[in-house]
Amino acid sequence: MEKNKDWTGNAQSVFSALGASNHSKEARAENDYYATEPKAMELLLAEEKFSPVVWECACGEGHLSKVLIAHGYKVISTDLIYRGFGEPEPLDFLADDPPEGFGDIITNSPYTYGMEFVQRALELIQLGRKLAMFLKLQFLEGKQRKKLFMENPPRIVYVSSSRLCCAKNGDFEKAAKSNAIAYAWYVWEKGFRGDTSIRWIN
Repeated sequence: MEKNKDWTGNAQSVFSALGASNHSKEARAENDYYATEPKAMELLLAEEKFSPVVWECACGEGHLSKVLIAHGYKVISTDLIYRGFGEPEPLDFLADDPPEGFGDIITNSPYTYGMEFVQRALELIQLGRKLAMFLKLQFLEGKQRKKLFMENPPRIVYVSSSRLCCAKNGDFEKAAKSNAIAYAWYVWEKGFRGDTSIRWIN
C-alpha cells in the first residue's frame, strides 16, 4: 500500500460493502476515519486482560489509547494519518515495519481494510498474544471472511447488545445519537484452534 493511501475508495463500492443506512446518504469520512466511543474500550477491559505493552495501530485522536493508558497499559499509538495524538511519524500498518516491543494489538481499523488488518496483525503478533478488533457485527458475513475465520478463529466475540457510537472524523458532538450499526469486539489469541465463543456486553 502506498503512503497516505486514500481509504475512502469508490463511494458506491464502499456503501455496498457497508450495507448500512446511516452511511448510504452521506459521504464517507475522510480516510475512512470513524473514532470509537471510549466506552467501547472500557467494556472490553472489563472482560479481557492484555499484555503490558499494547500497539494501537490506527489510533486516530487517541480515543482507545487514552482509556488503555488510564488502565495502566503502555500504548504504542500509530496511524497512517497524524491527528495530533501518538507518534507523529505516519505508519502504514499494512506495509511498514512494526514498532519494537509491543505485545498485543488493539484497534478499530478502517472498515474497508478490516480483513487485511486482521491478517496483518495475526502475522505480526507472537504465539499466544492477542488481537482485539472493534468491527461491525456484519463482519461475520462473506465467503472471504468465512475462510479467514475458519483458518484463524477468534477466541471470543463480544457483541454489544446496546449500540455504541463511532464518530465521523472524530466529531462526537455531531455523531448521531441513535446508531444504525451494531458493533462487536473480535478477540483473537494467536494459536487458538477451538470453537469461537460469543458473549454479550453493554
